[in-house]
Amino acid sequence: MPHVDYKQLQIVKSFCTDGGKILSRRITGACCKHQRQLAKAVKVNRNLAILPYSG
Repeated sequence: MPHVDYKQLQIVKSFCTDGGKILSRRITGACCKHQRQLAKAVKVNRNLAILPYSG
């Protein structure tokens, strides 16, 4: 998996549920490093109001 950035919305969305929750490493198969990058990208997108907050 390449470096994940918050601007890569399609990649970030594919690792989230429909409600906006981040999928776990067990489900995605991402390593520790990439899971952290995904979580950071999702949180940035939530702050920018691109992705919904899970609720």
